[in-house]
Amino acid sequence: MRRVLSLTFFVLALAVPSVLAQDPVKVDSKHYKVEFENAKVRVLRVKYGPHEKSVMHRHPNAFAIFVTDINGKFTFPNGTTQDTTAKAGETRWTPAGRHLPENTGDQPFEVILVELKTPKRKPAAKPASAPTNSNKQ
Repeated sequence: MRRVLSLTFFVLALAVPSVLAQDPVKVDSKHYKVEFENAKVRVLRVKYGPHEKSVMHRHPNAFAIFVTDINGKFTFPNGTTQDTTAKAGETRWTPAGRHLPENTGDQPFEVILVELKTPKRKPAAKPASAPTNSNKQ
């Protein structure tokens, strides 16, 4: 029994960090829906009911467009929190990072989040070797 319990804790210790940084659409599909996606951007519609909370997840650099007024709070991986408010129609740059969002207000809120995709880098080309001169005299 003790061995099974130890094994369970070990597996959870390995699994939890990967879950904490996952895609919000995968770990919280109740609040995050993909509206559009191509090679350059992914557009999410984010909706929270009054006092609803998400799970820890990650976003790349993004641009937020507030559809409604919001009163919220972000909790970061180190445990610090940041209260946030925005008015409908406001726009805001949001740098890449991990957070756990929460609607602290009594009204639902909606945000359009345009996530920027980082282009995949191609491996550096090997430098062309210098031509050899076979006509030495």
